Amino acid sequence: MAKQKSLVGMLMWLVGVLVSLAVGFGMADGILYIKYIPTIVVSIAGWIVVIATVLGVIMAILDAVK
Repeated sequence: MAKQKSLVGMLMWLVGVLVSLAVGFGMADGILYIKYIPTIVVSIAGWIVVIATVLGVIMAILDAVK
């Protein structure tokens, strides 16, 4: 049962990473936009999301290895 929860948790984490990257790159490329907020601000926010997601993945890998 614990292994199944671990597998489900890993799957949920992976889906979260993929969604974060998709949204971040969409915002950075200008495909996704937010009304009343300048495009450059949305683009910068998209890159912040991408960088934070990549850093989170690296930190999770380092924590798993530790």
